[in-house]
Amino acid sequence: MIKNVGVIGAGQMGNGIAHVTAVAGMDVILSDVSMEQATKGKAVIEKNLGRQVAKGQMTPEQSDEILERISLADNLVALSDCDLVIEAATENESVKVSIFKELCKTLNKDALIASNTSSISITRLASNTDRPDRFMGVHFMNPVPIMKLVELISGIATSEATFKILHDYTDRLGKITATAEDFPGFIVNRILMPMINEAIYTLYEGVGSVRAIDRGMELGTNHPMGPLTLADFIGLDTCLAIMQVLYEGLADSKYRPCPLLVKYVEAGWLGRKSGRGFYDYTGEGEPTPTR
Repeated sequence: MIKNVGVIGAGQMGNGIAHVTAVAGMDVILSDVSMEQATKGKAVIEKNLGRQVAKGQMTPEQSDEILERISLADNLVALSDCDLVIEAATENESVKVSIFKELCKTLNKDALIASNTSSISITRLASNTDRPDRFMGVHFMNPVPIMKLVELISGIATSEATFKILHDYTDRLGKITATAEDFPGFIVNRILMPMINEAIYTLYEGVGSVRAIDRGMELGTNHPMGPLTLADFIGLDTCLAIMQVLYEGLADSKYRPCPLLVKYVEAGWLGRKSGRGFYDYTGEGEPTPTR
């Protein structure tokens, strides 16, 4: 049974994973490149727990107990005694590989490793560790505390025992799982990202404005959020990284990233997290379209 979980990366996904893991009663070490970043991640968790208290979903005492289960670190050595370590760093393969190689130097030999990658080959990532049989993809959806789905992806070397333990772990979180094969983008992003990319092409070619495209999908297909709003929420750099994985991994021109997406990322217009993407979030009130 998993009791102690390390989470690498205290950003949007990492702090969410730490949040739901601590709520489920496990101890968590939330690690990032600096204590400042790790502290910011825990502050987000505290804010989100505060919302749950305000809604009557838990008591202040329960919130305090959950926060006490989360400790912080600015190094990977601190995770050496964890039963499970989940990597939730940026969607960049070389960054992830360097993390795994450093982690394996000190991580106890029986521990499992999981990656929250949204598109990169689990088999390839696992091959850069000392335990490919105890390595697996556990892809949470964003925002983690709210979204119910988790994709479970085995690499070619992942053992049945590892799959069972991680399936049990996600069950304890109250999540519902979908098992995916180890192909680029897995299930969700194999379908979602080309739709977002096509919405960006629709904007790029002048077929519709930002608002018209989002309104069309919200009201015409009953999507809760338009594709360009969703892209800003995910992060345009993440969207581009996933499209590049699909394009390179599947060798099909239909996955070519839209040039406008590339331009926005080059400009540093990454969406909500940078204050500007397909919408400008820097002003008061409702975000305004940038095109």
